[in-house]
Amino acid sequence: MTSVLGSRLTARECSSPLQMQESAVCEDRAVMGEFVRIERDGAVATIRLDRPPANAISRPVSLELSAAAKAVGSDDRVRAIVVWGGERIFAAGADIKAMAASGPEWVGPDVAALETACRDLEAVPKPSIAAINGFALGGGCEIALACDFRYAAQDAQLGLPEIRLGIIPGAGGTQRLPRLIGLAKARDMIFTGRHVGADEALEIGLVDRMVSPSEAYPTALEEARKFAGGPTVAFAAAKRALGAAVGGDLAPGLEVEREVFVPLFSTHDQEEGMRAFLEKREPRFEGR
Repeated sequence: MTSVLGSRLTARECSSPLQMQESAVCEDRAVMGEFVRIERDGAVATIRLDRPPANAISRPVSLELSAAAKAVGSDDRVRAIVVWGGERIFAAGADIKAMAASGPEWVGPDVAALETACRDLEAVPKPSIAAINGFALGGGCEIALACDFRYAAQDAQLGLPEIRLGIIPGAGGTQRLPRLIGLAKARDMIFTGRHVGADEALEIGLVDRMVSPSEAYPTALEEARKFAGGPTVAFAAAKRALGAAVGGDLAPGLEVEREVFVPLFSTHDQEEGMRAFLEKREPRFEGR
């Protein structure tokens, strides 16, 4: 693999999502955004989330992720994809401190950017695997749901905890989760906001494989190499057909999700939920 310590495009040389999409992986080296980079290992591309310390999802992260997905999707040399957040954490969701100060007019474009990034990732016509170490929460979990497969480390924790903040998932979580694990289990996760450990996630079908923490990324990479040696055009056809089998177009559901998500940022419960999170206490919701 081309190392991020070796030959690469620097963040300055490829700082915008458009530049990332245009230069992409046509050079055999890493392509850098500020928070997302692409590394190519033969026919496998890794989309690496890199916004320390927790890979919190912001609008720039979403825009770079969207550009990275389009870049690897359009590069004929790339035949399989791994999405990875590093050895400690996949992505811990949104930047709550920034979101707490946002009203509907500000949060709408932010969640739209992440929802678009997830759709772009899901639309890549090649097999994709999320390699999950540590937390994959909120928007991080939604990114993982947009991949074809999820390989989780034994210490992984997945969840959509937005309800504890007085809001709901807003980037496809209410749509993709029930398609993956069924409506009843999805309702349980979304209504309680609880974290699901790797063993339970494997049991309910939220993840496809559980491995030791040190093996999450290597295992995903190894399996991606196997896919990369397969019939790429047939994989693309299978992805399209399987999408139709579970309800086809997500757009109507995503539109409803957005319609009910954004107004929540005008409620007292959203304000209280996020304030309580930042103050590290239990929220006192009033139902308004």
